[in-house]
Amino acid sequence: MKTQNKKLKLRPRFEPEAAWELTPVPAAPARGPQEVELERLKETLLNEALNRTKNPAVREPLRQAVHDAAALAWTTPFPLLVLPELLREKVEGACRYVAKQATVRGRGTKTTGRAA
Repeated sequence: MKTQNKKLKLRPRFEPEAAWELTPVPAAPARGPQEVELERLKETLLNEALNRTKNPAVREPLRQAVHDAAALAWTTPFPLLVLPELLREKVEGACRYVAKQATVRGRGTKTTGRAA
């Protein structure tokens, strides 16, 4: 039996195009005038945190905590409202980190002293 290769001609039929109106939603709200207020609040909270600490090793982690909290606050609808609480959590984390590092360094010097 011979097989015939018949080419089928398909003619596609398309439905009318659907019109979609998409409005992009920004990942974070527009900054606008709140940016100046947030920067002012950020500096005020940083100065208060720096004035409360006497340990110079905590100063840089505190600055980083303020920047992290401000960046995270921008992703919320109410950054000025959220910033103080976020900063409190970040400052606590920074203080715990510095204390743990001091403990680890203290263990390292004790161990090194015994081995010598």
